[in-house]
Amino acid sequence: MKVTRVGVALAKNVFQVHGVDRTGRRVLKRQLKRSTWRSVLGELVQPGCEIGMEACGGAHHWARKLKSRGYKVKLISPQFIKPYLKSLKNDVNDAEAICEAMTRHHMRFVAVKTVEQQDMQAMHRVREGLMNHRKAKANQIRGLVAEYGLVAPKQMGPLRKAIPCWHRGCRERLATAVPRITARPLGRSATSG
Repeated sequence: MKVTRVGVALAKNVFQVHGVDRTGRRVLKRQLKRSTWRSVLGELVQPGCEIGMEACGGAHHWARKLKSRGYKVKLISPQFIKPYLKSLKNDVNDAEAICEAMTRHHMRFVAVKTVEQQDMQAMHRVREGLMNHRKAKANQIRGLVAEYGLVAPKQMGPLRKAIPCWHRGCRERLATAVPRITARPLGRSATSG
């Protein structure tokens, strides 16, 4: 029972493992707990074996860990696994589909990211979220002050300058709550622009 290829369906607490031998016959089908899955996998599967996983949350971390133990790791984008599902989507069927998808010569695999690459990606995603939040807040302010007959500039810089002017010069036109709402919603940050 030499396992040559393993498909792993990652989840929060349990991982489903589907392994086949060189002829493609299933020789391993187990559900392993998150805390022990690497050690159990190490007992059942020899280093050098190909291990495939869906490129989802946590996959790059586990791929780095498995690579350090001598396994050949392949990450597959979820949309490329779906055609190989034989039945309903669940962890057992996912692991089998991953194992099958790995064999395809035309399959495009996802490169395993380093910790530094993941850090950079996380920083960009957080920054993008902050920028989108700031843009949404500016649009909300534009909509609110339009109800008072004020036209807000489209760019962020001029909008920041307009808010204090509204507080000083338009008190009679603005309700008492609006100056408090707009007091510091667009504060300067690393995402200013």
